[in-house]
Amino acid sequence: MIYWQIFLAFFIPGIVGYGGGPSSIPLIQNEVVNRYHWLTMEQFGQTLALGNALPGPIATKMAGQIGYEVGGLLGSFVALFATVAPSLLAMIFLLGFLYRHKDSPRVKRMTAYIRPTIAVMLGVIGYQFFYEFWQRSGIWTTIFLAVASLLLMEKWKVHPAWVILGSLCYGAIFLA
Repeated sequence: MIYWQIFLAFFIPGIVGYGGGPSSIPLIQNEVVNRYHWLTMEQFGQTLALGNALPGPIATKMAGQIGYEVGGLLGSFVALFATVAPSLLAMIFLLGFLYRHKDSPRVKRMTAYIRPTIAVMLGVIGYQFFYEFWQRSGIWTTIFLAVASLLLMEKWKVHPAWVILGSLCYGAIFLA
């Protein structure tokens, strides 16, 4: 039964997560944190940070990690397959249809309507991470890490993976 739940937890976000990995992150979070309670929000945030620090698609890295934690090696395989299966099926069955209608005004309007929804969902998950961190670590630590991250990435053009690694080190030293 656990493997079926793992499959559904990653297949459903893969189907409705229009826009790729980043748009499916809030959907995955809803499944693994809110619905199945496999991870806490903090654990999900750590998995997301680790996934962002590694190269490659974020959704598959998160699926592999979470699937492994929940169901071992087979759980990891099931989660990975469930993550890529919607795209694979869409490519096989809908490629011809999509190619014929790619310039349709309806398709273009649909895409324009979906983008703000994805932006709001990513904003909500960002707020949830910020709020939980603020509650656990305090306002000054939160402000310090937010400002330091902003300066490092925007002013000094430090790669986000290094900023995440630095934040993890800061947390291990000062917040453990």
